[in-house]
Amino acid sequence: MARSRKSIEAEEETLTPFFEWQDAYPWQHAALQARLQQRASWPQALLIHGAAGIGKRVLALNAARALLCEGAEKKHGEACGVCESCHYVAMGQHPDLMLIEPLERDPSGEVKVLDTIPVDAIRRLIDFMQVTSHRQRAKVAVIVPAEQMNAAAANALLKTLEEPPVGSALMLVAQQWQRLPATVLSRCQRWAAPYPSTGEALAFLREEGIDGAEQLLAQTGGAPLTARDRFDPEQQTWRQDWQKALAQPHRLSPYAVAQAWAGGNRDDNKQRLAQFVEALIGWTVDLARIHGGGAARYHVECQKMLQPLAAAVAPSALFHYHRSLLRQRRWLSHPLQPRLVVEALLIEYRALFTHRRPQ
Repeated sequence: MARSRKSIEAEEETLTPFFEWQDAYPWQHAALQARLQQRASWPQALLIHGAAGIGKRVLALNAARALLCEGAEKKHGEACGVCESCHYVAMGQHPDLMLIEPLERDPSGEVKVLDTIPVDAIRRLIDFMQVTSHRQRAKVAVIVPAEQMNAAAANALLKTLEEPPVGSALMLVAQQWQRLPATVLSRCQRWAAPYPSTGEALAFLREEGIDGAEQLLAQTGGAPLTARDRFDPEQQTWRQDWQKALAQPHRLSPYAVAQAWAGGNRDDNKQRLAQFVEALIGWTVDLARIHGGGAARYHVECQKMLQPLAAAVAPSALFHYHRSLLRQRRWLSHPLQPRLVVEALLIEYRALFTHRRPQ
């Protein structure tokens, strides 16, 4: 039975995006303007991909606002920012824009983070895309992070990707885009999100009032938004504690470190686990760089601490451990016991040094 526009509109009222509007970041303007100058040939299915912490979601939403903008005077192709359409987007209330994220609001009004984007969310998106544009400009939908669609959701999206409604634009935003099914990837044009230069990233962090910007930026691989979020004295103290533990693998107690690490609710621990895995990945990269005669990239403050470890570890074992960390990262969005994962990863790490002691 076909659904009426009225029923769909009533449902859309509960789908107001969970965000405070953010204009495009300084390092995004040139790429955004260049893409929007090709507005006439804008792809109906676009995959925006790139590293975490560089503003992919903000880039997609600013592109969406530009596609919906009704202003006569646009700034180099970007949205004018003053018309009614731009205002509605910034308020999260535009009738022709839908943002799909792994979030839901419970009856108390609290926003809950989901492990996946379920098929029901994609079905709502499909219904939304089939309804005629309210403001006669376009219908735009953004899915972020797209790699968190479950299998049923990704399959449900295929027909819309294959035969999108006229005047529609669908943007998928992904960090680990390789996790998307090949059937989805083959139907999307790809756009690599711009990565800020070191100067742009440092300027951004200093404007945000972040102390120790250089060290934080190094810790996050040059990702300014992640660096801003890491500006937390408690988190930095925690980071220093586990760095000291990793520097002494033969004294390392995985159980004790995991117990000290665990805390808070399940969602907090899953977020901290993601940070822990990323930090371990950076730690292994730095060990490999120093073993090869280079310098630390992610843990620059630990150069002296890392040198004896790099001399003690076998390169092949380090490579295999690094690969296991990358595999673990792919499953972070799935249900798991964060404390047990931390403990298992530390046991594997300690095993790298069982044959030779650091000098």
